[in-house]
Amino acid sequence: MRRRLARRAGTSESQLGLAEKKKNHGGLGSEYQVDAHPNSSANDESWPRDGAAWTQRLKEEYKALIAYTQMNKSNDNDWFRISAANPEGTRWTGKCWYVHNLLKYEFDLQFDIPITYPSTAPELELPELDGKTQKMYRGGKICLTIHFKPLWAKNSPRFGIAHALCLGLAPWLAAEVPILVDSGMIKHKDNTTSTSES
Repeated sequence: MRRRLARRAGTSESQLGLAEKKKNHGGLGSEYQVDAHPNSSANDESWPRDGAAWTQRLKEEYKALIAYTQMNKSNDNDWFRISAANPEGTRWTGKCWYVHNLLKYEFDLQFDIPITYPSTAPELELPELDGKTQKMYRGGKICLTIHFKPLWAKNSPRFGIAHALCLGLAPWLAAEVPILVDSGMIKHKDNTTSTSES
């Protein structure tokens, strides 16, 4: 069926597959983004307490994050800013945002690199959403156990911080923010300031 459609449209089967991904994911979807991500070449031994090997892993993490950010910007899909909050690169802070109904909702983002990283994925935290959704643990840690953690386990140690953002945080924001907005659990900053002024 797919080949027939490709022949009719005068495109290759792979081009059709990319078009289907764009259609199904509203642009360049997560499958395409994972294929475009640089994977870490560091071995499983490079974890936060491993000295020189961790420094090399951290360089690769930065390269992957820069590549992912550039890819997002080139696709007009810029949605986060993060940086290491300590010289060791074990604590990260920043901002992430989601646009819903043409309004930008921005949240603080923070996470620690677990001692067992990269075998264990970082627990991404959005502290200001703590207690506002059932798909969150205490302290604002987003729930990624069902969909993301098995994927991480399968691809460890190749996956890194950029993958956690792309395949963990981005889908979570896309699923949860519209529900939180529509239920009134979060309000746009313009709505809250105009309400307080009146």
